[in-house]
Amino acid sequence: MHLLYPQICFGCGTDDLEENSPLCAACIAALPVTEFFGMKENPTEKIFWGRVPVDQVGALVFFTKNSLVQTLMAQLKYQHNKKVGILFGRLMGKEISTQENFAKIDLLIPIPISLWKINNRGFNQSHVIALGMQQIWHRPIATGILIKKGWTRTQTKKNRTTRLHSGPSLFTLKNPEQIKGKNILLIDDVLTTGATLEAAAQALLDGQAASVSIAVAAYTL
Repeated sequence: MHLLYPQICFGCGTDDLEENSPLCAACIAALPVTEFFGMKENPTEKIFWGRVPVDQVGALVFFTKNSLVQTLMAQLKYQHNKKVGILFGRLMGKEISTQENFAKIDLLIPIPISLWKINNRGFNQSHVIALGMQQIWHRPIATGILIKKGWTRTQTKKNRTTRLHSGPSLFTLKNPEQIKGKNILLIDDVLTTGATLEAAAQALLDGQAASVSIAVAAYTL
């Protein structure tokens, strides 16, 4: 099977990598890690200042154009490669599990996507990332509570101004008593303007969550 369908590293092309990993050990070590999860007042946290009172915010890696991270995100979102999401999640779980400021988290909630995207992609990439995190950092994942309203055009086709004004009323809650008094960690793949995460965090806070923190795989420079 390996001769017919070789498993190669998306970074350097070697086939010397662990089973089910999209990257070899050397390329994993070379990822542009932000170290934001342990940094107060980091750039991802500042995005939400004056917009929504989130507790902790962090990102695993930097996202730049024509980079390995962009290639990996394209594999995850458009080539249906769940291995990338699991890898990002495991690396995020490893980072967060060592940080005291995230120790109080009760629930992981992946950002939901539209039914159209689920049918087209076959999965929610944020949920796959959360599953990877859970393998390392054992927190329950809650789905079906935060609900995306209706159908919206993909954020990748909107400019920054449009994204900033598309946040309100994006989400509603189902059975909000399940998050009342809980410390929530929102999980997403990429952070750009933060409009979607802002709307999700506000919906959870309106549902009387004790606190909302945010963890993303990549932060766009």
